[in-house]
Amino acid sequence: MFKWSAIVDHLKSMHRYIAFSVILFMAGLVVGATNSALHGYLGGQVEAIRELGETLRQSSDPTLSFMVFIFINNAVKAVFVIYLGALLGIVPAFFLVVNGMVLGYLFYLKQLEAGAGGTLDMFLRGILPHGILEIPAVVVAAAYGLKFGALVWKRIFIPGGKGAEGAGTELRRFVPRTVPLGIVVVAVLLVASIIESTITPWLMGTSLS
Repeated sequence: MFKWSAIVDHLKSMHRYIAFSVILFMAGLVVGATNSALHGYLGGQVEAIRELGETLRQSSDPTLSFMVFIFINNAVKAVFVIYLGALLGIVPAFFLVVNGMVLGYLFYLKQLEAGAGGTLDMFLRGILPHGILEIPAVVVAAAYGLKFGALVWKRIFIPGGKGAEGAGTELRRFVPRTVPLGIVVVAVLLVASIIESTITPWLMGTSLS
């Protein structure tokens, strides 16, 4: 049964993993903004996103195309991050760092182009409206993936001990709890995709067509 109180309580119990996820994301952001050795790779990622955006603009309904693509892309990745976390937490950790790096690199580019004021403006109008929903949703999904990985790690590498037995029991309790959490994350990402494809372009004074 879908109970908000149970979801909230479980989220509270996940505070350490959520905090660690925030740290990984912020670390990626700092690295992306400051490590010039990675700017070639990150520039390629940003260029691929830009080219995809140009393709979506050629559709008969660019706004709808952007919304559908953003939602499906983010929702699928969020669900994968939760369950592929079973691979010892590697996938969610990598996902957080890389996404943080890309965002950090975008801030770096804006800083070069328009200075600190331009960077702040991009954050307030281009990131915050949808990011206030999207980023926490992604961070929480990754936190659940990290927890999944930690439990699998304990189950595998502490064979026969109380740690393994405890991890096995917690795994059986934990996995069903990812289902309502996943539904909430996907719903939040749907709202974020609507904002990103409608309100964000309007605030930025750009057109998707």
